Amino acid sequence: MSQTTRRVATDVGGTFTDLVAFETRPDGTMEIVTAKSDTTPPDFETGVLNVLRKGGIEPSEVGFMAHGTTVVINALTERKGVKVGLITTEGFRDVLEIARGNRPDFFNLHYIKPAPFVSRDLRAEVPGRMTYKGEERAPLDLSGVGSILDGFRAEGVEAVAICLLHAYANTAHEEALLAEVRRLWPEISVVASHQITREWREYERTNSTVLSAYVQPVAARYLGKLDAGLKDQGLPRSPYIMQSNCGVDSLEATSAVPINMVESGPASGFWGAAELGKLIGEPNVLALDIGGTTAKCSLIEDGEVRIMTDYWIERTSKSAGYPIMVPVVDLVEIGNGGGSIAWVDDFGKLHVGPQSAGALPGPAAYGKGGTEATTTDANLWLGRINRDYFCGGEIDADMAAAESALKAVGDRLGVSVDEAAQGIVRIANNNMVNALKLVSLNRGHDTRDFTLVAFGGGGAMHAVALGQELQVRKVVVPAAAAVFSAFGMMMSDLRRDAFVTQLVDLTDGAGDIIEAIFAEAEGKARATFETEGVDPGKVTFLRYGKFRYQNQEHTTEVALSGPVTDAALEGIAADFHDAYEREYTYRLDAPVEMVGIHLVARAEVGKLQMQPAEIGPADATPAHKGRRHVDYATEGRHEADIYDGTLLAPGMAFDGPAIVEDPGTTIVIHPGNRVELDAYRNIHIHLGGGRA
Repeated sequence: MSQTTRRVATDVGGTFTDLVAFETRPDGTMEIVTAKSDTTPPDFETGVLNVLRKGGIEPSEVGFMAHGTTVVINALTERKGVKVGLITTEGFRDVLEIARGNRPDFFNLHYIKPAPFVSRDLRAEVPGRMTYKGEERAPLDLSGVGSILDGFRAEGVEAVAICLLHAYANTAHEEALLAEVRRLWPEISVVASHQITREWREYERTNSTVLSAYVQPVAARYLGKLDAGLKDQGLPRSPYIMQSNCGVDSLEATSAVPINMVESGPASGFWGAAELGKLIGEPNVLALDIGGTTAKCSLIEDGEVRIMTDYWIERTSKSAGYPIMVPVVDLVEIGNGGGSIAWVDDFGKLHVGPQSAGALPGPAAYGKGGTEATTTDANLWLGRINRDYFCGGEIDADMAAAESALKAVGDRLGVSVDEAAQGIVRIANNNMVNALKLVSLNRGHDTRDFTLVAFGGGGAMHAVALGQELQVRKVVVPAAAAVFSAFGMMMSDLRRDAFVTQLVDLTDGAGDIIEAIFAEAEGKARATFETEGVDPGKVTFLRYGKFRYQNQEHTTEVALSGPVTDAALEGIAADFHDAYEREYTYRLDAPVEMVGIHLVARAEVGKLQMQPAEIGPADATPAHKGRRHVDYATEGRHEADIYDGTLLAPGMAFDGPAIVEDPGTTIVIHPGNRVELDAYRNIHIHLGGGRA
């Protein structure tokens, strides 16, 4: 092995597999390597090995590797999981069918609930009952488990899900049933609800368990093949797997409960934005990730990403979707990306998205048969994207097809091609601004206190317009923005989130009860980490409580510091009142109760320490490529300076109007903006033209 330290992250997306590799040389300098390769379904591991080769990375020289993948979310949305059998408490086999009454299409008398992932004939019951306090009301009867499993075998079941009533309060019955299933059918894939969550809400907990069982064999096979392929190439140890909670976990733990990586791609990008914010002294960040199909955004306050468990897939204005009660980064996602299709409704109103042209046929300018105008076509027509450097020069832009697609939109609206393109960009920007408002202004945050960090292939294209609308402090486009999700994995700790439901009134004696709950959860986390070879001394904890006004339905999470004592309860209640009022604009003079705890256990396992470069001269002439006319859609047409993003160096500065062209993304800098590069080659865009 060479005398270098290589840290590598790979991220499997729907179209491309991304790579970011950092190499620290003996003299302390650092080299960053990025690469993209085609994603290779169904053998996704092939794409990972391909991108390693493309980046010139020898697995035998890799000291730490992190990996994120869309294999779980794809298996769910494409219905490519396995046949599942569910075992639940007697009388509760129809929890999945009953679901919730929160249908979004409320006045549709013909509304049909989403079909459960387990049909009724594969939902079995066992006698036995726990109360919500965790007390045994009726003993568990396992005598019928053998016949249940015989029935599952006959029906071709490949995975078993176990979810017993109130197992969040007492796991004893579930543990006994889990052991019995493993004894009677050792080779079957099986998961119990307490392995996934200890929160209440029976439907959400049951559905989460079923979906985890549904993808478990698929994910285990994929991770196993990936691990074997990498080790065959010389990788010294198994890669860590990116989780939806912004941390990484071991391959073994992830294989057991793969549902925890359902949103690993967006999570890593938002965690990267949080770590970047700390690095550049901007702890309050609005993070925006724009890809080909969607735009995702999240709010980061004081350097911490908000994690929630109220996560749903396939939830639309017409369908309730499916809940997954696992820790997922708090995000808003809309169907607006580079491939989003522009269309005109029957009332002559222009829309952009949520339909997407995807990678094939893609935008009309790809020349692959696409005939509908997309955001990318509009940006290309307006000169915001260089037609002679389209997709980093890998595609010859079909301008005739782009013009034809845009003209069709313009004809429907009664405007010119230029005006149609301007309208598409403005509508796309408006959609993204509304999404950013949902995670900021709508929750009581002032966007003027935040920095907008934009990444993904399309993030930098729209970031300045969005930042100006929201009046953010400034816009930052990270180095290697197009593969920033992979970068975020390099900044992640080994992390596990534990949620435990237990109702506690904030009255005398509550301090000892709450502290005991935390102490038990922390002890279990330390013990688990220790069995996996993690030094207990390196494990740190963050504590949160989930509180509500007594007898309300939902909770507000509050950060807790130090031991919880009766003396601290008054301050905790005050923090809850403040947090509640900020989000809902009012507070109540009512008793406060804790519904449960949220414990974050973290350990550093190879987190990258970024090294700043020397700040050079401000003159950006060495990176200047030329000038061209650019239509900024909101500020009209201007002659802009064009810069080569690969030649920009720390310290360089210039003014807008300008365009920075990078192989993976294009950065649109509006008139009046001032640009500076920091010591890490991040691009800081000051919206008023001055310096922050």
